[in-house]
Amino acid sequence: MSPDLAFLLSLVLRMAVAAAFVVSASMITERAGPAIGALIATLPISGGPSYVFLAMDHDDAFIAQSALASLPMNAASVLMAMTFILLVQRFSLAPSLAGGFAAWLAIASFVSAFQWSLAGGILLNVITFAICLPLAQRFRVAKMPLVTSRWFDIPLRAAFVATLVAVVVTLSGIVGPRISGVIALFPAAYTSLILILTPRIGGTATAALLANGQWGLIGFGLGVLTIHLATPLLGRAAALALALAVCIAWNLGLWAYGRRKKSLP
Repeated sequence: MSPDLAFLLSLVLRMAVAAAFVVSASMITERAGPAIGALIATLPISGGPSYVFLAMDHDDAFIAQSALASLPMNAASVLMAMTFILLVQRFSLAPSLAGGFAAWLAIASFVSAFQWSLAGGILLNVITFAICLPLAQRFRVAKMPLVTSRWFDIPLRAAFVATLVAVVVTLSGIVGPRISGVIALFPAAYTSLILILTPRIGGTATAALLANGQWGLIGFGLGVLTIHLATPLLGRAAALALALAVCIAWNLGLWAYGRRKKSLP
């Protein structure tokens, strides 16, 4: 088998695996309501597969550096979601999503222009969450209507994530670890959820999902931090597994806290 054909088959397989994972997670989200759905949506269902495939192609140093670049990009996802939440209260899907993308691109351009330190990435996240969490609080509750699937929903969701994986895998050897880390955290899962859910359940319910997801993105940021810190010590495979455990543990903690809060008189 020629090297080009082997690469192509490997790329198609990686795209299919990542797309299947995201589609499954998003289908669960649609049926779970804003609070539980947000906990599913903020698991590493798009960035996670991208990092797994990066780890298959690159060494520990590359993955650790990519994670360092991804850390401030978590703040970009938070700002994208917050921008959409605010805009969709007054505007339709197109301008609201465009505003969210503009916010993400602004932060992505800012992050790409510098070599970030660990302290700088953490500080940017702290400042972003300190601003956005209070703003999102009043948008967290909304009624989730019954959702029915349309024929193009699953292909659309799959296409977003498959494209992201293809871009990351193809460009990672060209652009290096810093830009790979930025690309890997493109909010493909959030974007697909916004495009699918807003026409079906309305902007208010979709905004509630994203508002609840702001807390989940703290766990995602901790997972990225874990990859950066643990990879030099444990190796990239163990670091990715540990990062996934951190994300799951954080969201389970949020779920347990929510249940305990509801049970109190």
